[in-house]
Formats: sequence, C-alpha cells, structure tokens
Amino acid sequence: MTATGVNVATASVPWRRGLAWLLFLGPFFFLSYGFANHVAAEREVSDTLLFEWERGIPFIPWTIIPYWSIDLFYGLSFLLCRDRQQVDRHALRLLTVQIVSVICFLLFPLHFSFERPAVGGFFGAMFDALMGFDKPYNQAPSLHIGLLVIIWARFAAGTPRSYSWLVHAWTVLIALSVLTTYQHHFIDIPTGALVGFLCLWLWPDSGRSPLTDWLPARVSERGHLAIRYGLGALAAALVGIWLGGGGLWLLWLAAALGLVALIYAVPGAKGFQKEHGRHSAASIALLAPYLVGAWINSRLWTLRRPQPDMIADGVWLGRMPTSRDMQHGGYRCLVDLTAEMPAPSGNWQYFCIPWLDLVAPEPEHLAEAAQRIEQARHHGPVLVCCALGYSRSASAVAAWLLLTGRTPSVEAAESLLRSRRSGIVFGPAHRRVLAELASQAGLYAGGGHA
Repeated sequence: MTATGVNVATASVPWRRGLAWLLFLGPFFFLSYGFANHVAAEREVSDTLLFEWERGIPFIPWTIIPYWSIDLFYGLSFLLCRDRQQVDRHALRLLTVQIVSVICFLLFPLHFSFERPAVGGFFGAMFDALMGFDKPYNQAPSLHIGLLVIIWARFAAGTPRSYSWLVHAWTVLIALSVLTTYQHHFIDIPTGALVGFLCLWLWPDSGRSPLTDWLPARVSERGHLAIRYGLGALAAALVGIWLGGGGLWLLWLAAALGLVALIYAVPGAKGFQKEHGRHSAASIALLAPYLVGAWINSRLWTLRRPQPDMIADGVWLGRMPTSRDMQHGGYRCLVDLTAEMPAPSGNWQYFCIPWLDLVAPEPEHLAEAAQRIEQARHHGPVLVCCALGYSRSASAVAAWLLLTGRTPSVEAAESLLRSRRSGIVFGPAHRRVLAELASQAGLYAGGGHA
C-alpha cells in the first residue's frame, strides 16, 4: 500500500469523530475480550493447537515492548484518517474484527500451552500488567494480529513513502512478538491475519461495502458458479482438517474459494476490488491461492497459442499479456476484461472493465467495452484481453464489431472472430446478450457507430 499524497499539515483531521469512536471501542474491547477470557476460564479450557517445531521458538522478554505498542498505534491510527468516511470505515474494521474474533473464541476456545519463564525488572512489570487482564485463552484467531492488519493498513496509507519501510518493519516486529512473548501459537497468526484482511475487504476506504452491492440480474447463472466454488471451499477445508499439520494451509485455499463463491453470489466483479489493473491488499491476501491458480490456468490453457490475433483495424484479441508482450507487440492500449488477474503496467493506455469469468456480461457492459475499444483504436494498436482471450474479450470485440457497423449480425461477428482466432467460446448466454445489444444498435448515432 502507498501513501495517499494528502498533505498532513493542511488536511482537516476529523479527530472529534475519531475520539467518539475510541470512547466506544475502548470499553467494548475490554468488556468483550474479558468476557471471552472469563468463559474459557470457567470452562477450564485445555485444548491447544500447535506444531512441534514451535517448541524451538525462543522467549525474548524485550519483545513485550513492540507487543504493547499496538495499544498506542490503535489510538494514533484515527489521526491518519482524512475524512468522516475513513474514520467510520476504520472504526467498523476494528469493531468487526473484535466481534468476529470473540465469536471464534467462544465457539472454538483454545489454551496456550507453553509455560512462560519468570521475568524481572521493567520487562517483568510489563508482563505482570499484561497478565492482570490477559489469560492464556483467546487464541485463534489472534485478535492482536487481526487488529495489527487493520492498523498497519491505516498507517501504510497515511505515512509518507519515505517512512513506509519503518511502518512495515515495526509491523513485522509486532507480529513476531506474539510468538516470542509466549502469547500465541503459530496457527493464531494466519487465522488472525485472515480475519483482519476480511475486515479490510468488507469495509474499503471508499465506495460501498461489497456486501451491499447486490446484483439481481442473471442470479441463476452466477448462483450456480457460487455453489460450485462453495463446494470447492468445503472440500478444501475438509481435506485440510483431515490431513492436519501442514495440510491446514488448505484452509487458506478454502477461505479463498469461499470468498469467490460470495463474490459470485453477491457483489459480482466489484468484489475482486480491482482498480487500475491492481487488486486491493485485502483481495490479494484473501484470494492469493485463487489468483495464483487463475494465472497458472491461463498459461496452461494458452501454452500452445500464447500470441494474440488481429481481428480488424488495429484491434487484437488475446490472453492477459505481460509487459514484455505489450512492448514487443507495439500496442498502444490494453482493454482488460478480467476481474481476477492483475494487468501489466507500462507506457500505454489502460482500460479496466472487470467481468466475472464464465458469466455472460450485461448489454450495457458490452456497450461500454465497445466504446472503449473504438476510443482507444484511434491512438494505435489495441489489445483486448481476458484470462485466455476466447470468451470475455471475444464478446467485447464482437460487440465492437456490431456497434461500429463492421458486421451486420451476431452470427457474422462470431464468424469473423472464429476466422481470425479459432477456439472462440460463445455460449447461448453470450449470444443472447449480444442479440439484445444488437437490437439496441439504433441508439447509437452515426449509422450505428459507437
């Protein structure tokens, strides 16, 4: 994440609103966290989850300082919010991670199993203060790590670039301190980070929350894919739990597939949070197994035919290119129809119109893509791409052919595309949407041109 470019000296910090949130969040933290601790103690929870290698982790007393420092940064983080929405989103992230973590503590209570060595002096006093409130429960997901992810995001976004290395370094130190102070086992760290990044995804700095953007159109088509991804998530979770040990990393894949299922079911392509060719930090962290798998899949399917094909008048059709592909092809513009793949950056125009894979786009989205292609074409060769270059991007180019009068019908557009790039995949849904678009062609002035 990068600095926002806001002038800290002149920006109006909504500190009163931040203070109001802190006056609520502080008591809520201690009451809810303390309640979960109390319940676990009453139940005399003894279940633990650790790897054998963790017994080699050293106890380092001085790391109690970075461990405690998160409390200071918790409060200061509100001063880095530049407007009311940022304050509210930051507070909602902190509130949500608290609620989700406490629910997990109550449903799946765990106990920290290592005995902490005796510590004296200043560090000992800090441990004593900590133990006055914190007990060896409330383990997975680590609330400390979940809060750290959210606070790190706020500091990384609001800190000048020249000091960003310090933010990242201290964040890593705080994360390691949960192990070296004997507060958490390793499994608590990735699960805590997962909850933290989920809250970042759920409450972005700008725009609407993904779960508020319901897309009622073509629900059945997206719903079937959501069910498939959901079943894949369930299978990965069951296999990971059955394998145990290192197999638990499959829970990351399960979480990624589960989130993809949710994206298909509710917000659609916006749920991938891709802007200017890049995904948000939250999307990358949560969806990494899926994003990597999508990239590998695109390369395997196009291994024998990686090159794009020229369709007409400087418009090319192909898979997601690399920067080298763009340079060697001499393209002056990239029209990207993917939601799940990052795009290369370079000295060319870039248009991102993210569509879900395996889902026919809406007529208005096809019209938008056609307009972008025609607009970009006047500046030089244009590459229109999706993951493979056979479906989403082909639909966009077909729409361009129709709306600019280069082909008189959907059948003619499909025939031209197949003559230039064999293997084009148009299902009944794609043809139906293109037919809807063709029926609206009279809306465009200039003899049907976009």
